[in-house]
Amino acid sequence: MEGTFSYKLPVFEGPLDLLLHLIAKNQLNICEVRISSLLDQYLEQIAAMQENNMDIASEFLEMASRLVHIKTVFLLPRHEEAEELEQELVGQLLEYQTCKEMAAVFARQISLDTFIRMPEKIPKEPTYRRLHDPTELAEAYRRAIGNGKRFRPPSIEKISALVARKVVTVTSQIIRVIKRLRTDGAVRYDQMFSKEQEKTEMIATFLAVLELIKGRRIRMEETEDGSLIRLQTGGETE
Repeated sequence: MEGTFSYKLPVFEGPLDLLLHLIAKNQLNICEVRISSLLDQYLEQIAAMQENNMDIASEFLEMASRLVHIKTVFLLPRHEEAEELEQELVGQLLEYQTCKEMAAVFARQISLDTFIRMPEKIPKEPTYRRLHDPTELAEAYRRAIGNGKRFRPPSIEKISALVARKVVTVTSQIIRVIKRLRTDGAVRYDQMFSKEQEKTEMIATFLAVLELIKGRRIRMEETEDGSLIRLQTGGETE
């Protein structure tokens, strides 16, 4: 009786799985191998699948055409594009290899024979048992006080300081400056201000003087020693 010879082809999950098989079979480094050099072996595997009437997914044929394209581009004088295409394929192989290794690890850790039950309800314990450092409690107390102050309404003193503040306009100060000049004739610049004035009144006086000078209703002249500035009406001099 004549003996029969049988050859069992390995089952590959996809074209990347087949390429990894060929790289391992030839003991090649995945980062250094010329992928296009595996084209002949890849096509032999595809032909063997067809001879054994195996259903070949379209993705295997697509990978074959991809390898043919890469190898064809390498025949050109300048084959930078082929190197980029090959590096892209190598990156996909490395990612697929990592996923395959992690799947093997999970397969060893996870078993379908394991029985898992729903978690039991644990009775609540109303007693607070955590121990705190005194400084931690003091810091939490200070933070709580600080957060509470943000929601408090402002004090009456702060509101009254804003509401009851005297409103001084530039126009009112212009009238005051003109009246004083008409009475005194000439006034030293520093005498237009006093320590009793509030800041807003001093600012309004300063702006009033600028407006009057701009409108040529008053003029400023330095004194002979150059230490003082006097305000004088139009054409009058002291």
